[in-house]
Amino acid sequence: MKNWIMTVAAVLLWTWGGFEVLAAVPSTVTVQPATGVPGATVSIVGKGLGTFKSAQVNRVTFGGVPALIQRWESDVVEVKVPSTAQTGPVEVLIGKKKLPAGTFTVVYPKIHSINPQEIEPGHTIEILGEHFGLTAGPRDPNTMFGVNEVIVGNLVVRPRRWKDDRIEVEVPANATSGDIAVRLASSDPLPDGSCCVPVRHTVSNAVPLKLIPSIRVDPVSGPVGTKVVLFGQGFGAAKAAGDGVTIGGQPAPVAQWTDSTIVVHLPLGAESGPVVLKAQGRERTVGNFTVHVPVAKEVVPAAAPIGTLLKIRGEHFGFYSESGKSPFAFADFNTGENRVEIGGVPAVIYRWQDERIDVWVPFSAKSGPIVVYRSATKANPDGSCCAEKTVVPIQAGNFTLVTPTIESYTPKSAGLDDIVTIKGSGFGSFLKTAEHAYLGINQKAYKRREDVEINEPEAADTVLSNVSRTEVLFNGTAGLVQSWTDNEIVVKVPHRNLYGIGKKGQFYDNLATGPLVVRRGSWDVLPDGTCCTPKKWLTLEAGTFTIEAKGMPDPSYFNSNRPDASTNQ
Repeated sequence: MKNWIMTVAAVLLWTWGGFEVLAAVPSTVTVQPATGVPGATVSIVGKGLGTFKSAQVNRVTFGGVPALIQRWESDVVEVKVPSTAQTGPVEVLIGKKKLPAGTFTVVYPKIHSINPQEIEPGHTIEILGEHFGLTAGPRDPNTMFGVNEVIVGNLVVRPRRWKDDRIEVEVPANATSGDIAVRLASSDPLPDGSCCVPVRHTVSNAVPLKLIPSIRVDPVSGPVGTKVVLFGQGFGAAKAAGDGVTIGGQPAPVAQWTDSTIVVHLPLGAESGPVVLKAQGRERTVGNFTVHVPVAKEVVPAAAPIGTLLKIRGEHFGFYSESGKSPFAFADFNTGENRVEIGGVPAVIYRWQDERIDVWVPFSAKSGPIVVYRSATKANPDGSCCAEKTVVPIQAGNFTLVTPTIESYTPKSAGLDDIVTIKGSGFGSFLKTAEHAYLGINQKAYKRREDVEINEPEAADTVLSNVSRTEVLFNGTAGLVQSWTDNEIVVKVPHRNLYGIGKKGQFYDNLATGPLVVRRGSWDVLPDGTCCTPKKWLTLEAGTFTIEAKGMPDPSYFNSNRPDASTNQ
């Protein structure tokens, strides 16, 4: 009878008169997985684990160290591996009963290597090793269970990706050189079994990480000849033997080398690829450069007289470089020149942008092809300039130079402020601008003086300056243009400087018969490629015009009784 009772598979759990009868013990329970890091969540799986009553009745220990219970079901219990756990037996305690769950092996995080070992802040590093755990845990760093982290120097960094043998983390911009380590969070119960003591951490071995200063490359795309600038620090006061920059594997001619700035030029025949800095015996990829091929798509207008603002539209024209000049004040590096020719004659460049070039049709322009030239060079083996200098032509189209022609003008005589209409062809657009006193250029376009105003035909009434390059002269005096189209000019007869006051109020009639002249002005580029010759004029004489004595002030106006009207004082 006694033996039969002891072998009963199951009995009821009940209390009667102070006596407790326990349920039969499950035949087997196991811990899964049987290996893990401190803080990892593991499961104890089996049958008949019963229901959770309290943290005092239901407990789990690792080598005698209590674990924090997260879940308790009749067939599974989930717990946190204690921070001080050691490899050894796992036991499930239900009241006074102990259920062995097998042996658990505690492992610890270990970093084998980091890649790269040197990196700029803001970039991603890969940590390779073992026993990092399967997850970084909850995203909230203030959770009671804590989160797994990476330490970079003195900074705590949340990872981008986390696996048991591999972690990816972005190095913060404010990080400094120092040790990198993996830190695993653990959550242990209070003495009464409830949650939780402050989070504790298990820290891996430390591996040194060197942070190197960031280097900015600007621009990162453009056609051959483009000035490429590296901004950073620690380059060295001057270029030493072996120092240099390659773009797409080709050495780039070095224009300037200081401790914080390096200026190079995209070499002739360059291909897209990495920008590699060689300095102080080390190589470092600092960016990627995309080589563009300039393309001209449209020229407006395709036919016009001298002095016209010609607009070339396209893409990838790059930044402008004058002959022997650099947009950087500290550089003086002759790489050739960027220019535009019309019929083989250099045009006066007004604006040069990546997608648009504006030039003045020069005085000596001829009909013919419009060609945009970009300077290009190849570096010597030591990176100095230059093994070769040339220009790369970009065909933009053809241009027809128009010579203005006057067909008629009416009337042939008129009084002051009367309207005169001149008809013909090829007059071009109306322009009234300040002289080209400053055509300096920055990286993207010419800098225009504040007093420069270019007026398109539809905006002729917005003229701000008083220096004309399209004008009508009456006996040498400019008339006020009312409208100006390619085939008609409407102008007022001038009165400025045509009359005056002599001694004793005598009126001098300077009205006269003389030539009626239409003229356009422009410049030529100087032989050395710089701007420009004095303004030159294309002059067309319409014929003789007589300014009549109409619309004049009454001579008595000058003999009034005003105190200042007479000089006989």
